[in-house]
Amino acid sequence: MSMIWLRVALCCYGVGLLYALVALTRTTELLSKLALHASYLGMVFHLVSLVEAVTSAGQLTLASVHNSESLLAFLIMAVFMLAYLVYQTTSPGIVIFPIVFLITFVAATGQQPFLQMSPSTRHGWLLTHIALIFTGYAALSLSFGASLLYLIQERMLKSKRPGGMFGRLPSLQVIDDIGYRSLLLGFPFMTLGLIAGTVIAENTYGRVDLLDPKIMLSVLMWAVYLVMVYTRWNAGWRGRKAALLASVAFIAAIVAWSANYFSNMHRFVAS
Repeated sequence: MSMIWLRVALCCYGVGLLYALVALTRTTELLSKLALHASYLGMVFHLVSLVEAVTSAGQLTLASVHNSESLLAFLIMAVFMLAYLVYQTTSPGIVIFPIVFLITFVAATGQQPFLQMSPSTRHGWLLTHIALIFTGYAALSLSFGASLLYLIQERMLKSKRPGGMFGRLPSLQVIDDIGYRSLLLGFPFMTLGLIAGTVIAENTYGRVDLLDPKIMLSVLMWAVYLVMVYTRWNAGWRGRKAALLASVAFIAAIVAWSANYFSNMHRFVAS
């Protein structure tokens, strides 16, 4: 049943994907509202899917590829909805909806290998690590979406040829603020998630191998995240520079995630 509810959620998210595709050429308020309400409904089914998966198989199920991707997609949508409640704009959905749809699609059709963990770490710390680090990923995704919109909006304004949805985006200040606040939201979660991961590594292997691909890339991603927060908070970076740096951080996050398949200490194995 968990997979069925996830696929129903995927269908709801498909309305958001349609909105994103249509918005590339023109603006439709009706489709915007439909996408928003469909996403609300999709999140309900998605949450039911996650809860049912955990209650039927235990906390360890969140360490499977399938449920990890599902949880990540849900958290990205949750952060997007939080931004909508604050700013009352669905504009970041142009980027967020396709990302959520793609991740949910993969989760709803893919295999379910598990993260290799010792029995002592399968409860508590593992759940904490996954929840925290994925919230950081979700906030970083929203920051990337806002940054991409900023670059597009800036280009449109300079060319003086606004059109379609891009002609009705919020001001550059609002878009920049969404990216900035999402960074401030995600950084503490990412940091605490890495700390929890360190505890798991110490408990499982008795050490932390900084040369392990997953750990090395995760630390690198966190360092880029730290630079983003520092340059925006202390150095006053705004606009184009901050947007480009957010894009680099998002790419680093994707690379760090893919390292799960190559890491010796933190890898996916067949269930």
